[in-house]
Amino acid sequence: MLLFTLLVTAIISLLTGSVYYFAKLERKQVFEKRLKARATYNMQVYTALGDSAFRFLRRMDSASVVGTVPSRSIAIFSDDGRSLYRFDIPGSSDMTLTTEQLTDVKRTGEIFFSHKNLEVVALHRETKKRDFIMAVAGHDDDGLERVETLNKILVISLVLGVFVTALVSFLFARQLLYPITQIIREVKDISSYDLSQRIRAGMGQDEMSQLGNTFNDLLSRLQESFAIQRRFISNASHELSTPLTSVSSQVEVVLQKDRSADEYKQVLFSVREDVQQMRLLTKSLLEIAKTGSQGGLELNEVRVDEVLMKVVGDVKKLNSEYSVELDFGEFPEDEKDFVVFGNSELLYIAIKNIVENGCKYSQDKRSVVDLSFAFHKIYVKVVNQGTVIPVEEITQIFQPFYRGAETSNIRGFGLGLALAQRIIALHKGTIYVTSDRTNGTNFTIELPAIKIFN
Repeated sequence: MLLFTLLVTAIISLLTGSVYYFAKLERKQVFEKRLKARATYNMQVYTALGDSAFRFLRRMDSASVVGTVPSRSIAIFSDDGRSLYRFDIPGSSDMTLTTEQLTDVKRTGEIFFSHKNLEVVALHRETKKRDFIMAVAGHDDDGLERVETLNKILVISLVLGVFVTALVSFLFARQLLYPITQIIREVKDISSYDLSQRIRAGMGQDEMSQLGNTFNDLLSRLQESFAIQRRFISNASHELSTPLTSVSSQVEVVLQKDRSADEYKQVLFSVREDVQQMRLLTKSLLEIAKTGSQGGLELNEVRVDEVLMKVVGDVKKLNSEYSVELDFGEFPEDEKDFVVFGNSELLYIAIKNIVENGCKYSQDKRSVVDLSFAFHKIYVKVVNQGTVIPVEEITQIFQPFYRGAETSNIRGFGLGLALAQRIIALHKGTIYVTSDRTNGTNFTIELPAIKIFN
């Protein structure tokens, strides 16, 4: 409000100052024209009549005629400065010309100057009979009064303008900042323990409504992130505590009394299995944590076909029953169309998880991997004939630790797809899922080729 008021005050002051300055300048120019006109007229009379014109000039100068110069003083001087004729209104100042002024008027023909409270014009005339100087002085009572009145009007207008500006800017600022004050007050009531509250954004299209809606969208994303985090921690704690509880229980049971070597061996095998399960879970959790920090990733050019060939070989080694069929489409002529900019290790993990899931959850233990290229994008399609994923579960299968009802009896943690989605997202890609009885379950990975960034 203060800044706006100061700005408007400066603008109004500049305008009023300009008006006052040009009004004074215009008054002076107009009055100088009147003085010059009177001096020219007297000069013509004196030139025509000579010294006999003095009586006529005095009678004319004494007359009060509308439009004449007020508070006037008229004089005629010879070239050497002698006074030839003088007329002064009673109360006016005695007008004289200095040596310097006489020199200037004879050199330039006319000069304007001020003498005490009078404004003076002096004209030099050269004739065959004589050379002389006609000087007319006067005080512009009406003009100065008008300028002074204008000055008062401008000052009063300036004060009123500043006052009105301050009042209007205060009301406008309060009205403008009220939504922000309301947002601040409502945001203070929001904490990480309760992100369900929303600020009142209104239905308008102005910037404040957009700010409120944007902040509400941010709160919604934060609420969802916090909920996912809490579920993740809860599920991770549960998954980690299960093998630990199993190990602890088996050790306590076996220590209650002496056992045979076979019994100890059987318990150790069971403990080893639980430890391996916990190790795999911890590895998956660390991989998910790694995908959450893009700054620590080493990114370079990666050929997707090479990653797929490695995935196929390693998945087959996991289980002799697994079968993976790899089909390459027609490669583009430009090598940059089948190269992505990313991390080969993470891409390997993401694709391997999807291919392994396809083998694990399908009855024939088989996945079909198809690689194709189009419009500077790379498509990796993984198809299996496993159990159909219900539509309502497709949006949840990428949540950490989520496992469908049909797969709960198969060993796993529910982290593979969540990890794959994060890795693909880090590479600016997308995963699409469709599932039906006719075409099976289809995971399509879309990755931008490096050429799209050139």
